[in-house]
Amino acid sequence: MRGKKLLVLDVVGLTLDLLPHAPRLRALAQEGFVAPMDGVLPGVTCTAQATLLTGALPRTHGIVANGWYFRDLAEVWLWRQSNHLVQGDKLLAELAAATPAPTTANLFWWFNFHSGATWAITPRPHYPADGRKLPDCQTDPPELRDELTAELGTFPLFQFWGPTASIASTRWIAEAAKRVVLRRDPDLALVYLPHLDYDLQRFGPRDPRIPAQVAAVDAEAGKLIDVARATGREIVVVSEYGIAETKGAVAINRVLRHGGFLAVRDGPCGELLDPGGSRAFAVADHQVAHVYVKRAADLAAVRTLLEKSDGIERVLDDAGKRAAGLDHPRSGELVAISAGDRYFAYHYWLDDARAPDFARTVDIHRKPGYDPCELLFAPDAPLLKLKLAATLLRKKLGFRYLMEAVSLDPGLARGSHGRLPDGDGEAPLFISSSRADACERVAMTSVKGRLLARLRGGAGAA
Repeated sequence: MRGKKLLVLDVVGLTLDLLPHAPRLRALAQEGFVAPMDGVLPGVTCTAQATLLTGALPRTHGIVANGWYFRDLAEVWLWRQSNHLVQGDKLLAELAAATPAPTTANLFWWFNFHSGATWAITPRPHYPADGRKLPDCQTDPPELRDELTAELGTFPLFQFWGPTASIASTRWIAEAAKRVVLRRDPDLALVYLPHLDYDLQRFGPRDPRIPAQVAAVDAEAGKLIDVARATGREIVVVSEYGIAETKGAVAINRVLRHGGFLAVRDGPCGELLDPGGSRAFAVADHQVAHVYVKRAADLAAVRTLLEKSDGIERVLDDAGKRAAGLDHPRSGELVAISAGDRYFAYHYWLDDARAPDFARTVDIHRKPGYDPCELLFAPDAPLLKLKLAATLLRKKLGFRYLMEAVSLDPGLARGSHGRLPDGDGEAPLFISSSRADACERVAMTSVKGRLLARLRGGAGAA
């Protein structure tokens, strides 16, 4: 027997400390319940979402970060969307195998490609051969994209990520989700609302601009809460992590390069990291970095070098990875964790004149690590707005262009995440419209079971 239909909102970055600025979500929590969530390491989008939808730790689902070193390719890849990368027993697959099979909507949650959802929407730009990047989304079935684009306009990709990221992308997602829920009536709808990620990383959680941004995403969540009420759905709200105040970055690959472990290839486009040729290098991902060490004989030296480096709190070896649930073949031989007020930068060049040409651009697929500076216009670029206007004109005329808007200063961002939080106020949270399974704490690994129980008519997993 089926239970109630369910709307699940992923309000990224929402914490108990920020909840007072979100009146609609706070009211939902008061009606049902709210609890801090015990998350996973690393506390980043891809890992957290994989845990939410499998009920497993990274050792089982394999999503050890937002990206990792693909050893068989000798290349670093971040932000891959194929659902086949997620291992273990997945929520949507279990629902699809049920009799009768519930209908599902995956609306901008990650690992969206071929996830088995009845309806799916995810960002996917076009990359013409002339070097341009054209905003768009991909949907399943394909005609859903045409329907939503006709009504809402093209998905605002440049407001979804980059220095112009804003509430506009979250608003588009919320409007699309409203239409899918009202017209398709899925049993389960997963909706991703990313807005808080932007200014929390740009300015930090204590910045006076943050309460207004919490209220802005709360308003969009409120519209979806109204739709859920009107259609008789229960509502669950989750977040993936909290964002902590930071005061600088650790350029971990420069540490490894100075130590003689990292290799680069020089050329007309600047220096490029050579992962396969490096004795050790790091994939920097917010406050956690996977360090890939080619030779076992170098492990002790690399670990000692990192442990002595300012801003690195600890380095996990095999035993440490097992304790953290990160003992998966995709993980680095070592995993570095930053101090609470620092984060890792991917930068590996020693002279900015030899920085790769993509370093000053928004390029999440070519950079061998995460770059929060992509959320900020470069303050050090002279006549930046005039230069960008000229670049946009070249784009419109069909010429090749390089949108150099990003700073090379890795310490500009003022908020980060990835470590386990220092307190419950900074932890991810779980909100439910129902008190049926109310508790004081929720494990992120229990969320899948809770959702399944509600869809099947039970009270939820503990």
